[in-house]
Amino acid sequence: MKKVICAALVLVMILGCLAGCSDKTGAQASDKPAATATPAASAAFKIGGTGPLTGGAAIYGNAAKNGAQIAVDEINALGGIQLVLKYEDDEHDAEKAVNAYNNLKDWGMQVSLGSVTSTPCVATGAETFADRIFALTPSASSTAVTEGKDNMYQMCFADPNQGSASAQYIFDKKLGTKIAVIYKNDDVYSKGIYNTFASKAGELGLNIVSTTTFTEDSQTDFSVQLTDAKNNGADLIFLPMYYTPASLIFKQAKSMDYAPKYFGVDGMDGILTLEAFDTSLAEGVMLLTPFNADSTDERTVNFVKKYKELFGETPNQFAADGYDCVYALKEALEAAGCTPDMSAPDICEKLIATFSTFAFDGLTGSGMTWAATGEVSKSPKGMVIENGAYVGMD
Repeated sequence: MKKVICAALVLVMILGCLAGCSDKTGAQASDKPAATATPAASAAFKIGGTGPLTGGAAIYGNAAKNGAQIAVDEINALGGIQLVLKYEDDEHDAEKAVNAYNNLKDWGMQVSLGSVTSTPCVATGAETFADRIFALTPSASSTAVTEGKDNMYQMCFADPNQGSASAQYIFDKKLGTKIAVIYKNDDVYSKGIYNTFASKAGELGLNIVSTTTFTEDSQTDFSVQLTDAKNNGADLIFLPMYYTPASLIFKQAKSMDYAPKYFGVDGMDGILTLEAFDTSLAEGVMLLTPFNADSTDERTVNFVKKYKELFGETPNQFAADGYDCVYALKEALEAAGCTPDMSAPDICEKLIATFSTFAFDGLTGSGMTWAATGEVSKSPKGMVIENGAYVGMD
């Protein structure tokens, strides 16, 4: 009998110790700051995208991702529709973009932000079309991105619009009397903008005195192109390209004592945050962009403030486009009556029907609408770089 009683007492003591340990662990856990709440996957729409998060074009990809994440966090905090965002690195490479896309599909992506840059987005766009996943790219502007795809939409200007709008702006503002053009002829983005620029310039009677090209393999030495422009007396050079080759053009032109005006497109946005770039070389560079971080409207002011707090720099157009993409998708999902338990193809069909019928107000434009081709309608803003910052020209 004594043995039974002793055994019972030992058991009680053991249970008491276990309870004490449990209470201690609980107390320690409660002292830790609460983690940011993430919506349960089953209760949230899964949005995925690919972009260059590393490599020479990483400024674009990270900006779009960061802007999109700010929008997701704001929307989730409202307590209504819930979203989960996942970005995969494509290094601005088409093959890697498809691999990244497949990872997102395996994750369960229901809606896509496409790819940030044009060549990868042409590749992933073919995949979203085959899989019937709706896609809204923040910044892949080539017409090849949307051609033949009823489920691919753009938040950015399409290349034809950038080319023709640039020519019109240069003409209207009388920015140059003799114009040179340097473009990348193995890139759908650069070539597409050039083609419509040249066509519109011809209509307007702009005097193009030099047209030269480069490729992926020759984008480190621009002496031939700059010499041709200089010898032909060009006082303005139009640069339909991304900021990395443009930064080299500015540097090499200075070494030649050649100081023309420069006019770029949305791919130029981000050059001020390019690592190890002397921003004084970009002084006076002009470009068209739909976003002005210096705008005083409440929405832009709040976005810029939050972006600077989180990422330590001023947001560029790509960040604003990423932000707008998420809010446009949120409004469209609500308007279409979509729910997170729906399949990607079912959501896709509803969003196709919705996007061609609704208007959207965002950071990059008011009253934005979309054609059935996926092309957005909004107005560009002229910007110039002054003292290391973008300043509105209009």
